[in-house]
Amino acid sequence: MKTTSIRLGTARVLTMTAALVIGGSTSVLACPVCFLDGAEETALVDGTKLGILALLAITLAVQGAFLGFFLYLRQHAKRIADIDLDSEWSELQGGASRT
Repeated sequence: MKTTSIRLGTARVLTMTAALVIGGSTSVLACPVCFLDGAEETALVDGTKLGILALLAITLAVQGAFLGFFLYLRQHAKRIADIDLDSEWSELQGGASRT
């Protein structure tokens, strides 16, 4: 019974979302201050656009920093694995280094 109600709720949400995406225009989904019929470019609209760009820039910078950090960790792990492999190989060969 609980699963049926969850499925029914999910179906309703998906149906409403599909109806809004298919039937709704961008002005229906937008803020009425920014997208009135014949709205002119005001300071409010310019400020909103600048705020959105600033938030996107910060988000992309943080994601880029995470990517750089994980690539650094990957490179460092590979370097350590190569050093361990070389030392193990030299022990197996009786002191000769791998070239």
